Amino acid sequence: MLILLKKIIYIITFNFSLFLLLMIGLQNSSKKEKVNLTMWQTVNLPVGFIVGASFITGSISGILLTKSSFEEERK
Repeated sequence: MLILLKKIIYIITFNFSLFLLLMIGLQNSSKKEKVNLTMWQTVNLPVGFIVGASFITGSISGILLTKSSFEEERK
């Protein structure tokens, strides 16, 4: 249980630090695009933010999927 808690804290810290670096790096970004969702469009966002947010979201979802499959194997 303690190891699982340490891993979760590490994951949160790692992804939060990536997000902070993303915010700092995008302050002078000038190229902006809209993201077309199924029925809506977002506001103009820097391209780096779209790519960085997708990477962070993929990192979190991949870790959660790995965690859930690991728990199923232990049962």
